[in-house]
Amino acid sequence: MSAPQSDLRWVSVIAPCRNEAGHIAAFCDSALAQVLPPGWQMEVLVADGCSDDGTRELLVARSTADARLQWVDNPGRIVSTGLNACIARARGEVIVRLDIHTRFAPDYVARCIETLARTSADNVGGPWVAEGTGPMGRAVAAAFQCRWVVGGARSRDTRYDGAVDTVYLGCWPRAVFERIGGFDEALVRNQDDEHNLRLRLAGGRIWQSPQIHSLYHPRNSLRHLFAQQRQYGYWRPFVMRKHGQPGSARQLVPAAFVAALALFALCVPWTVLPLAALLALYAVYVGWASVSAAHGAGQWGLLARLPVVIAAYHLAYGLGTWRGLWDVLRDRAPSTQFARITR
Repeated sequence: MSAPQSDLRWVSVIAPCRNEAGHIAAFCDSALAQVLPPGWQMEVLVADGCSDDGTRELLVARSTADARLQWVDNPGRIVSTGLNACIARARGEVIVRLDIHTRFAPDYVARCIETLARTSADNVGGPWVAEGTGPMGRAVAAAFQCRWVVGGARSRDTRYDGAVDTVYLGCWPRAVFERIGGFDEALVRNQDDEHNLRLRLAGGRIWQSPQIHSLYHPRNSLRHLFAQQRQYGYWRPFVMRKHGQPGSARQLVPAAFVAALALFALCVPWTVLPLAALLALYAVYVGWASVSAAHGAGQWGLLARLPVVIAAYHLAYGLGTWRGLWDVLRDRAPSTQFARITR
């Protein structure tokens, strides 16, 4: 026999969104189809950031049809304010974050709950696995998954089971937010990395389990990828200013590469050798990374696109980091140019 409703434990699924009319129905279907462990019940809270494309109307209709789904107003319109608005309304002793552009296995929430119980960690999640659409989208996904492109980040390793410095999305005991607070609403991007860094500095543990499955849909054009990565890079110095350190050293490598390019370019009137040597070394690196990414994806047809995709990842992130650092050093408020989500 099933447990009485009053004896069931609550898990709250939260997700921010804005102008996602083309994706919100599939997301709601995926979230509401989660199969929970015995003794648990679920609520799904979606924070709408003042959508003007019909997303809110679709959410209202779905929440009317299914009491498990609630829409939450997010006048701040960014991810961090939306997440905090959901957490403030959530009833669950466990909070699970989902993403509108990600497909989740039916046991995603159940696996998160099980991993929390097994590890006693403060935040758990699965590997960040990308699934692209179209030739360019598949190339972006292949590069995204390659350790030679992302600095060996364990979050992209589909087999890794253990402690990590950050994890995709996240699942927390509610007590974590009561202890260290919610997401930093001054950050348009990197609010998850900052929260994980804050959690680690407070003595918390973050755990990645390969049993937690999802598929993320990355950008499917070079222009959108460049804009996204430049924005990610821009907000990195603001996280560093807050804590006096980056989330990890690998996050500084693209900025160092851009700085070296600029420095050696200044030498061109006297000698082209330093710049030529750096470009030659980077070309070899990109060539190796492209082969590795194509091999890992099992799609050799992507090989022609991968070098420019990989360069876009690195250059955009590095340029964005320097722009953010420039604003931080001048003690300026974050630029509105980087305050709009680029999806």
